[in-house]
Amino acid sequence: MSTSAIPKPSDELLTTEQAAAKLHVEVNTLAVWRVHNRYPLKYIKIGSKVFYRESEIERFLEARTKGGEPATASKRGRTQ
Repeated sequence: MSTSAIPKPSDELLTTEQAAAKLHVEVNTLAVWRVHNRYPLKYIKIGSKVFYRESEIERFLEARTKGGEPATASKRGRTQ
């Protein structure tokens, strides 16, 4: 039996409630984001149910991660 059909843990489907919890937002916020295309967060719709791949949530968060880069003189407003 091939293991290629088994999704990786990071590709598990999350319910809207689970995705909202991981993103620290309300379920209704995700609905607004979907309706208004607020963010490029991919989702899966099956009938009336909406799911998010865990890997998409991780990608979404990674794309919005800021900081941790050393400031250069020009970024601090100083010139040499």
